[in-house]
Amino acid sequence: MTSVLSTLDWVVMLCTLASIVGFGLWKSRGTKTVGEYLLANRTMPWYAMGLSIMATQAGAVTFISTTGQAYVDGMRFVQFYFGLPIAMVILCIAVVPVFHRTRVFTAYEYLEQRFDAKTRALASIIFLIQRGLGAGITIYAPAIALSVIFSWDDRVTVVVIGLTVIFYTATGGIPAVTWTDVVQMSVIFCGLILALVMVFRLLPAGVSPLDAVYLAGSAGRLNAVDTHFDWNNRYNLWSGLIGGAFLALAYFGCDQSQVQRYLTGKSIEQSKLSLLFNAMAKVPMQFFILFVGAMVFVVYQFIAPPMLFQPHAMEVLRGTPGFAAVSSDYDHAFASRKNAAYAILDARHKGNGAALEREKANYAEAQGHLLAARGQGVELYEKAANLHGFNDANYVFLTFVTHYLPVGVIGLIIAVIFSAAMSASSGEVNSLATVTVIDIYKRHIKPVATDGHYLLVSRLATVFWGAYAMLFAQYARTLGSLVEAVNMIGSLFYGTLLGVFTLAFFFKRVRGTGAFWGMLLGEAAILAVARFTKVTFLWYNVIGAVVVVIAGLVINQFEGAREHS
Repeated sequence: MTSVLSTLDWVVMLCTLASIVGFGLWKSRGTKTVGEYLLANRTMPWYAMGLSIMATQAGAVTFISTTGQAYVDGMRFVQFYFGLPIAMVILCIAVVPVFHRTRVFTAYEYLEQRFDAKTRALASIIFLIQRGLGAGITIYAPAIALSVIFSWDDRVTVVVIGLTVIFYTATGGIPAVTWTDVVQMSVIFCGLILALVMVFRLLPAGVSPLDAVYLAGSAGRLNAVDTHFDWNNRYNLWSGLIGGAFLALAYFGCDQSQVQRYLTGKSIEQSKLSLLFNAMAKVPMQFFILFVGAMVFVVYQFIAPPMLFQPHAMEVLRGTPGFAAVSSDYDHAFASRKNAAYAILDARHKGNGAALEREKANYAEAQGHLLAARGQGVELYEKAANLHGFNDANYVFLTFVTHYLPVGVIGLIIAVIFSAAMSASSGEVNSLATVTVIDIYKRHIKPVATDGHYLLVSRLATVFWGAYAMLFAQYARTLGSLVEAVNMIGSLFYGTLLGVFTLAFFFKRVRGTGAFWGMLLGEAAILAVARFTKVTFLWYNVIGAVVVVIAGLVINQFEGAREHS
């Protein structure tokens, strides 16, 4: 198959995207006030909020990078989400009712009601920094898709995607974002199922889906649960349940991009239902996406994968001295691995246990040779390109889609990726604009103005943050796996936000000074752990939150003692 879209693919992709965007803009027609633009006048039903929350998480990063993560590292990344259902239940009980009763536009507006203006401002700034960086990664993900399809430089595609997101978000506001998400998730679910069906159809004759699952397990790609406790291991049961729960609490309870979704609800009960829906659906959906990536790995046991999945890098590699020898080693190693894979399945079909163990050992040896040959290719490319740390995991799924799926299906899958990207990017940029206008501009710069003025400033803030995200996206290419990068960046800040909201909700005696300095000390602790230790990023959220709470309590105690002395 060619990697350039056919006419039918273009028709499918453009019609799908146009229908989604058109529906969202149609549903947002008549948006003329700040309340409508930022919170849809709090009229959204639970299913729209729930699907919007899920669509924001299921951005292009999920489809492009998570599948590649499973190809490279197996399915253990799913443990990252094990704490999410716990977090959703806690938020439904403790957070949602408070936010609704106080009628806030942003989560940080509540912090001023509870503490003071400086605490609100600091929390707002922390959010703007981390979510602005995350938005850059979200925009970069679909840029990878365009660069694979059209062989464009990804810097050009970042600009194309960024301008599209800015227009779409500035025009429709949160109503357009939310209702578009509802349609997008339907397309996404269909695309995922279709992708798995097509993966199974590409298996060679005599290799059944059950064989594919067995082979993926033999190759270590179905390692969904690891019960071994290790501070330095990113993905195990304990980091997922504890660190993942803290991250989910911070993300859904303190990050305006998510809080804003359920602030649009018509009632407390509707907002709770939207979160509980995600509690039940998120882990199975993520498992399914990772499973698709594992099955792509199996297909590449029988179809030779490129030495480098990034097209431009592969072109450069072909022109380097020494490529012919490395390519020959790579082809030989692939042939050996392919034969070993067939031998494993043959031994399995015959029920020969001794032969099965022997062939698994042969397969592991062949896989090692293949990785070594690829490593030589990576070294040649890095030397030729004068760079270090090359990582092409984000290109695995797109390379597979554009080369091996049928005409028409490619267009639909690309539309799924783009629709997910529009959803996540527009939601993030919209939330950044909301915090900028409500927590910074209206609170500290121009407290009194007309509703039309604030609506205009909201649109201008949307343009600014879209441009900011485009700028940071130029750096995202150096971050490796995007799904890990976006969560690592978030974890540098989420623990601090979670800590201050924990003080706000559960420690009623703590006042603004303790909360403010607790946040500064918590952020300092996170950055110190990240810089000077090897503790994995999921624990940053726990460490930051605990430091903020303890520091806030101690400082508040000293402050109270000083006042009474």
